[in-house]
Amino acid sequence: MKSTFLATTLLIGTLSLPAMSQSSKPIWPQNAIPNALPGATLTEKVVTTDVERISNVTVPTLTAYLPAKDKATGAAVMICPGGGYAILASSHEGSDIARWFAEQGVAAFVLKYRLPNPAIMTNQHEVPLMDAMQGIRLIRRDAASYGIDPNRIGVMGFSAGGHLASTLSTHWNGPEPATARVGGNESVQSTSAQPNFAILMYPVITFGEKAHAGSRNNLLGTLKDDAAKIAYYSNELQVTAQTPPTFLVHSMDDKAVPVENSISYYLACLKNGVQAEMHLYPKGGHGYAMRTADKGSVANWPDACKGWLKSIGVLK
Repeated sequence: MKSTFLATTLLIGTLSLPAMSQSSKPIWPQNAIPNALPGATLTEKVVTTDVERISNVTVPTLTAYLPAKDKATGAAVMICPGGGYAILASSHEGSDIARWFAEQGVAAFVLKYRLPNPAIMTNQHEVPLMDAMQGIRLIRRDAASYGIDPNRIGVMGFSAGGHLASTLSTHWNGPEPATARVGGNESVQSTSAQPNFAILMYPVITFGEKAHAGSRNNLLGTLKDDAAKIAYYSNELQVTAQTPPTFLVHSMDDKAVPVENSISYYLACLKNGVQAEMHLYPKGGHGYAMRTADKGSVANWPDACKGWLKSIGVLK
């Protein structure tokens, strides 16, 4: 019954798309994309099977899914799809989730972030975070035009996108690329990149003992054995009192990203006085997003998430 309800919810969201505004735009000024190697090019690739997968991203974008004006709550969320820092699972962990949020009255923005690749960028480990920081800044700078409260803008991430969302939550005030201030972009850089809340779905958190090796190796590249970088991107070690309120979802039978990733982050939030709510489910595996049919009680996570958003004042 619960799985049927979720499928119906998604169907209703699809049928109501005409009432939803959707637009996409690059997040960096042309010819001023930080860390991009001059003249280096790749052809972006989109593969669609049961889900859509994007690779070879060189021009990062934000795609906005805005709710109908009579539903709009003033809240917003930036969504980071997963994919092990190798691809972006852009449909079931991106556009599908954005449409669901818009149905709840929350403006949703899917971030198509660059994937680490030394052939087209320098310091590849910095690049996804730069794109995520820029995404939040753009949403906050343009909040009035979107009908958004600049103090109710969150980030959501799935798997490696959860690592990016938790990195933004703990490293939101760094690194600052010099090229980001080129091309009249100073007004963006003066805007805070700190999210007001975070939703982490079966997230990669640690680059230590319970790491998802693919995400760690893809992000760090030749620095994958660098102890300082491993600690820096092990986000359970980076939580402070300034980390935003966080909602975590994980399945105990997740064979890709061990459940200890979410548990360690939750405990770090508890230690630092950060409001957090964690939902652990016995079944679900990995990478399900809202495709929870026949996966048991994990089908309840969207309703739990809505309840949490209300409890922290994001949904009123």
